Amino acid sequence: MINFAVRGDFFMTSILTNVAAMSALQTLRSINGSLEETQNRVSSGYRVAEAKDNAAYWSIATTMRSDNKALSAVSDALGLGAAKVDTAYSAMDSAIDIVSEIKAKIVAATEKGVDKTKIQDEISQLQQQLLSVAGSASFSGENWVAGNTTKSVVSSFVRSANGQVAVQTTQYVLDDSTNGNVLFGMDTTGAINTTSGIIGSSSGTVGSIYSMNIANFTPADINLALTAVEAGLSALTKAASQLGSISTRIDLQDSFVSTLSDSIDSGVGRLVDADMEEESSKLTALQTQQQLAIQSLSIANSSAQNVLTLFKN
Repeated sequence: MINFAVRGDFFMTSILTNVAAMSALQTLRSINGSLEETQNRVSSGYRVAEAKDNAAYWSIATTMRSDNKALSAVSDALGLGAAKVDTAYSAMDSAIDIVSEIKAKIVAATEKGVDKTKIQDEISQLQQQLLSVAGSASFSGENWVAGNTTKSVVSSFVRSANGQVAVQTTQYVLDDSTNGNVLFGMDTTGAINTTSGIIGSSSGTVGSIYSMNIANFTPADINLALTAVEAGLSALTKAASQLGSISTRIDLQDSFVSTLSDSIDSGVGRLVDADMEEESSKLTALQTQQQLAIQSLSIANSSAQNVLTLFKN
């Protein structure tokens, strides 16, 4: 390379070292590096795409993205839980209507001269319908209106201050007692037990709502049957209210999880996303600088051509 160096008040041309060209080349390399970095940001949309860009921000973003995937799974689980609870609530609501019909039939049986046998035929159909409702109220293999176990629904995924993670659940205990919260109990084989639960539990001499037969009831027995049915309706209403409360909680939690997921996405974006307006302006400026640097390098290298004139005749 050729160089015009200063010695005293004169410039010295060197055929070994071209300082101007070296300086221009160094500048061009620096500009090319910045240009490549800016082009990567523009094409990917990330200011921090890899750990080498900013290790701290990349680590936080990676962890929070992982947590967001877990929250997405929680949202799916909440949807599944909501379907189970809604199925149970629909069954309980239907049972309330059926027991109300049984109550009306029993009241009709108090009228003198009515055929209690025919009224019982109607009640028997309603009793069988209660069994059908309880047996069919299953979603994804779980029945929340028959049994005596504890059911649970995934409600949230949390990360504590010390970095520990956990999945939280909402629990619902199935109680097959007389004043419990299920229509019938369930035996160890998974079959419905018609002698337990709100509908199946016996109530004194008149039996359970499921088993009572008013065909041969005395007026006193009919009054006892009315009392038993009324108690059953009260228990069914209470159970439906519990299911409604859980359904509301699931809806609120699902809304919260959705909002939380959006907030995490927004927070991660603030850490690692590129400012496209800024990067676009920077890209234009760097492209201009690159052109100028190339021109400067060309000018610096052209000085070698001037040396040739010294050797012409």
